[in-house]
Amino acid sequence: MDGEDSKPQGQKKQNNVLPLWGNEKTMNLNSMVLTNILSSPYFKNELFKLKTYHEVVDEIYYKVEHLEPWEKGSRKTAGQVGMCGGVRGVGAGGIVSSAFCLLYKLFTLKLTRKQLNGLITHVDSPYIRALGFMFIRYCQPPAKLWDWMEPYLEDEEEIDPKAGGGCTMTIGQMVRSFLLKLEWYGTLFPRIPVPVQKDLEVKLRQKGLCDDHKRTAQEGWGEAEDFVRRTRGDSSPSARSREPADDDRPSGSRRSRSRSRDRDRERRRSRSRDRDSSRRRSRERRSHERRRGDSRDRDRNKKRSRSPDRRGRDDDKKRRSRSRDRKRERRRSADRETSRRRNSREDRKSREKERSRSR
Repeated sequence: MDGEDSKPQGQKKQNNVLPLWGNEKTMNLNSMVLTNILSSPYFKNELFKLKTYHEVVDEIYYKVEHLEPWEKGSRKTAGQVGMCGGVRGVGAGGIVSSAFCLLYKLFTLKLTRKQLNGLITHVDSPYIRALGFMFIRYCQPPAKLWDWMEPYLEDEEEIDPKAGGGCTMTIGQMVRSFLLKLEWYGTLFPRIPVPVQKDLEVKLRQKGLCDDHKRTAQEGWGEAEDFVRRTRGDSSPSARSREPADDDRPSGSRRSRSRSRDRDRERRRSRSRDRDSSRRRSRERRSHERRRGDSRDRDRNKKRSRSPDRRGRDDDKKRRSRSRDRKRERRRSADRETSRRRNSREDRKSREKERSRSR
């Protein structure tokens, strides 16, 4: 009997183990984000003291105010292009946010399945739930993402992930963004294999939730859904039957429709103005480049016309220097010859003196 009781307990423990996907040391984080987390005084000093899951959850409740990887204004990406730009999550770092420090702290605790479920269903703060979903996106196998996130695709709890505020969305919209987009405020989630990604898109389309596939996390989500609804037009018979006739509609709805038309017209005008100004700028740029090219050609021709005279002058200088060298060499050789003769005369005299003495 004891053996039979111990078996279910062992199975429960095994089911509670949370498998990790990808790199088990870096949590699949961007290398610059991870380097800044590990060198952060907040992570090294404050979070080092926290040893339990509940302590970390309390810290998230009190310290997390946004979900960006960098604190607002701490990272300068202006003027950087290519692989040093902000989109790819590389280049100049900044002060890493408390959200990402706590996310990595959760990773170091080796969460169980029960603890992760506790995070994503927490009632105290939407940021606790959001870090749970981010943990799933970074650490769980892509094939399991749908099982984890499917119950929360239409969750209506609101959250503002942007540093400084101004980008309110629902938990459901954020979860759909995690499934459909790689970018997240200047860093990247791990890439989902193409077959799994296609399967996720098909499942979302079946639920009618794949509308914001092309929207990035930084754009306004409420506006995005309104835009999708307007452009799609809901031309199904059921939708048409649901809409009241023009006479039955209240005057407020007519006014709102006229306002939306005015806004659309204004947007079209501003776009056409932008196009005209960009064309004008490109024309001015081309004419400026043409003028620069003509001036370069003129300078090149002038240099070519001057070059023969310069060559002649250079030849004259070389000849003069050669003649000077020859004269100098002759002078030196003459000096050497005279000194040799003088020395030979002196030697002869000294020999004659010695001979006269010896006699």
